[in-house]
Formats: sequence, structure tokens, C-alpha cells
Amino acid sequence: MLSEDFVRTLHKRMYGDVWDWAGRFRKTEKNIGVPFYQIREKLHILLEDATVWINQKAYLPDEIAIRVKHRIVAIHCFPNGNGRHSRMMGDILTEKVFGREPFTWGNGNLVKDGDPRRAYLNALKAADNGDIAPLLAFARS
Repeated sequence: MLSEDFVRTLHKRMYGDVWDWAGRFRKTEKNIGVPFYQIREKLHILLEDATVWINQKAYLPDEIAIRVKHRIVAIHCFPNGNGRHSRMMGDILTEKVFGREPFTWGNGNLVKDGDPRRAYLNALKAADNGDIAPLLAFARS
């Protein structure tokens, strides 16, 4: 097992002063996401689901990646950066597992307020309500 000091040193080298908590699950409740104490369990379930979807070809590759992305952001693992993290995970899955081009995510800045961010949030809300199609379309727009 790695010592806490070693992990802190490695973390500092990787992330510098960007976020002290980067890569660590949140330990407080937020107005979105699962209760913090369920993060590990919900991620484990998601990874099991994704493995089945991939092995059984339950969905087309892009839809698997978007469903994984949506579930990760819904779990809300971190205090901040959950959208960026989930989009990165969707891209990694698309590129490394399925050998496809990464998503374009609307070709806009999704961090700053503006039309691309509003379209992204609307697509996320549709996915929250069971309609994955707008998020899938946005990811390739």
C-alpha cells in the first residue's frame, strides 16, 4: 500500500497547485450527485454495467461512451471538474476501447457561460430524464 506522504508528493507533481483535492473523491454533500459515501459503490456498479454493455454490444459504441459519461457526471465524484472528467472518460472510452475519434462536445467552451454550455446542460437534463439522444447528438456536434 502506498503511504499518504507518497501519494501527496505524487499528486503535487501531477497537479501542481491547480487543485489540492484533484483526484480525490468529495467528502461532502452537494446539491447534485449521489451521497458522498456512495461514490465508490456507484462507480463500481457503473464499471460493471459498462463492461456488460461493451461485451454484449448492448448499444452502439458512441452510446456506450455517452451513457458512461452521463453516469459519471451524475455520480459527481469530485468537488469540481466533474463535467470535464466525465467528458475525458467518454473520449478515452471512445478512442481507446472503440478505436473511434473522440467527441467534439459542441466545439465550444463548456466551462464558461454561453450557448455551448447551455446546450450541453440542456442535453444533460434530457439524459437525466431518460432521453440520451440530445447528449449523444451534442457530443458529436
